[in-house]
Amino acid sequence: MIVALHEGFYGASSGTGFSNRAFLTALARLLPVGRLAVITPHLPASSGTRDPRWTAEVQHMLKQAEAEIITIPGGHAAVNSVHNCEQLCDLVGEVAVRIASRSGRCLLIGLDVPFLGLAPYTPPAMELLLIPRSTAALTQPQDRNRVRWERAGLRAATTRGGRVGAISRHMRGHLIVSCGLRRSSVVEIPNGLILEETGKPSAVLPLPFPARGGFLLAMGRPVPTKGFEDLLTALHILKDQGIRLPHLLLAAATPDAADGPTPYQDRLASAMHEFGLDATLITRFSPAIRSWLHSPALRAVVVPSREEPFGRVPLEAFAAGAGPVVATSAGGLAQTVVEGETGFTSAPGDAASLAVAIRRAVTVMPRQRARLVQAGTALLRSRHDYEASIGSALDRIAPWALAPIPAADSRAR
Repeated sequence: MIVALHEGFYGASSGTGFSNRAFLTALARLLPVGRLAVITPHLPASSGTRDPRWTAEVQHMLKQAEAEIITIPGGHAAVNSVHNCEQLCDLVGEVAVRIASRSGRCLLIGLDVPFLGLAPYTPPAMELLLIPRSTAALTQPQDRNRVRWERAGLRAATTRGGRVGAISRHMRGHLIVSCGLRRSSVVEIPNGLILEETGKPSAVLPLPFPARGGFLLAMGRPVPTKGFEDLLTALHILKDQGIRLPHLLLAAATPDAADGPTPYQDRLASAMHEFGLDATLITRFSPAIRSWLHSPALRAVVVPSREEPFGRVPLEAFAAGAGPVVATSAGGLAQTVVEGETGFTSAPGDAASLAVAIRRAVTVMPRQRARLVQAGTALLRSRHDYEASIGSALDRIAPWALAPIPAADSRAR
């Protein structure tokens, strides 16, 4: 089994990186030893976006599984354009063919958008599974060139018998309706957390001083679809209503701060100043930001996304026993944050609606908060065990990959 990934091997700057690492970890446990190969673009040690600790942990985990690791040219520039994605798919296809030549059967898994164009660069006998964690049609509909490329790649893969993994019911509907894929070609692989992600993190980031008396937490990539401007407007509405609010920690962060804040981060900082909000903007990403979910000073987690194919943050909050969770009903969030059951919800892009949900969260009684957290934890365990989801999907589409290696083959290896 070969896995091609772009983010998650050397570090993470978004939920995609965390999900990809979890996917690799699950495969390393599910597959017989020595049956996994990983292909990823090389990222030099000097890169500001490479996390040494993260990289060492992933490499150690793969070494224990006796996985083969192949790096190819590219780095982060590999996904900057459709042309670069095509080159990346070409390189991955070439390497995958060499690996597959040593095996009687091979499944090539392309994790996320950069690998949706793999079909033309691999032989028809090679089985394909593509797992898009989002699409340009959802997040960048104005980029028609990328939308066309992604849809063409998905259709080319399924036409030759490949499968496409749906990380949520929302994504399944999008793949079938918007991308025109046959239902039989879409396999459900619900996103979730693996066991390691449900405990307390080993790396803890100190809380900024203003947050130590109580805080709201929101985090994600600094892009408009994350709805952070809606969040700031909602807090401004509540402030004008005289509602006393905890400090806001807004981690709208990128992994490389060498070039300074992005224009969107500047907009957020300006809105905070204009509204006179009690808030801290974090612009540099660190995986340890997640440790704040375990802080006893946390009053609520807010996920104000305008579009969200899945959304890992609510599950991470449930795993940490954090809450209440406030989220919009955008996309996959509607699966995990259920109004009055696991959290409080609002309409996407509606700051007034979001203000009402936040007010309910910060005024919730302790007993109700405990019920919400308990229900969220139960949902995580029953529906979003990522290793179980991956194992179930592979058992349906590639049971041969999970079969034990015969003793003779094991001795030869």
